[in-house]
Amino acid sequence: MRELAAEHGTPLYVTDLDRVAENCARLRAAFPDAEVRYAAKAHTGRAVLETVRAAGVDAECASAGEVRRALDAGFPGGRLHYTAVNPPARDLDLVVEWWTEHPDLTITVGARDTLDRLADRGFDGRVCVRVNPGVGAGHHEKVRTGAAAKFGVPADRAAAVVAEARERFDAVGVHAHAGSGIHGEEDLAAHRELVARMGDLAREVGDLEYVDAGGGFGVPYRESDPALDLQAVADATREALGDVDAALAVEPGRYVVADAGVLLTAVNTVKPTADTTVAGVDAGMTDLLRPAMYGAYHAIRNLDADAGRERAPVTVAGPICETGDTFCDGRDLPTPRRGDLLAVGNAGAYGYEMASTYNSRPRPAEASLAGDLLRERETLDGVTRLERGGSVE
Repeated sequence: MRELAAEHGTPLYVTDLDRVAENCARLRAAFPDAEVRYAAKAHTGRAVLETVRAAGVDAECASAGEVRRALDAGFPGGRLHYTAVNPPARDLDLVVEWWTEHPDLTITVGARDTLDRLADRGFDGRVCVRVNPGVGAGHHEKVRTGAAAKFGVPADRAAAVVAEARERFDAVGVHAHAGSGIHGEEDLAAHRELVARMGDLAREVGDLEYVDAGGGFGVPYRESDPALDLQAVADATREALGDVDAALAVEPGRYVVADAGVLLTAVNTVKPTADTTVAGVDAGMTDLLRPAMYGAYHAIRNLDADAGRERAPVTVAGPICETGDTFCDGRDLPTPRRGDLLAVGNAGAYGYEMASTYNSRPRPAEASLAGDLLRERETLDGVTRLERGGSVE
């Protein structure tokens, strides 16, 4: 980590591609008879997508941009699933255009209206109907999708929409998703209920290729959290689905990449206060938004502090002019010194993907644990290259 930071600078994302492959293999082993699809929104980096493809896992894409990136990473159309949520017209235009070259691509629709929009564009291929089962779960209210009206066809209308889709397209599946970061018995109970309802729907409509139970499998962000018992989740999912004449499909994202990534950041300012020592670092909410967005916990390790360094309450704060721009507040950590290198753990999922250029901050670089530069650091010229001046008298 120190060598990578010295070579590429900080902030720096470091991704262990071997760990990505291992996580894919673990999922395929737990769900040997299921179609495993990676929810690409967790991390769309080219090297990650290529690793996932090589591991035999398909791709589930939430936008036209993700579809394009998956195609560029070598996924064939038959291993791509575009799950549109209120898709903009330009997204549908692009995906339908690419479908003509990749006719095995599947489009998941979450509203009857989308069927009309696809037909208007000449699409007559494979569709899957996303259902709102009325059951949500996940680590934060902002990511509990299963009961939110935004997502999917209401359950009481789902069979009718599937029937209509069959008249106009090749309707191949039904889909639902409880939420993101599912971890713990309460969340898993909600997941089981969602899967059971989807099993009931599949038996009602019949003649499907697959029933997609979504993903959202959680990871232990806190050091004291137990690891997700993936085999138990897989067994419970199959049991809840019941006997259906269709394959099971799952769409994990976070589980594939979260623990395969860390964010490295350097301490540049040390400020003792009455209650805590503030460690000012060069990474901020523009690099890793989850703590500010969700109040998310990420483990932090000081890579330059030996076992003998005194510990104290430490607040790790970024350079953004927002009170919420902190990675932790008063956490028991080694007393920081200027120049220390900190590693923020479990940053592989929704880390770089949610990065922004707020405060005109260029986005960070990304390197593999093996030392390859996977993504160059954005420059200030890159941040402003699309801007044009106005007419000022």
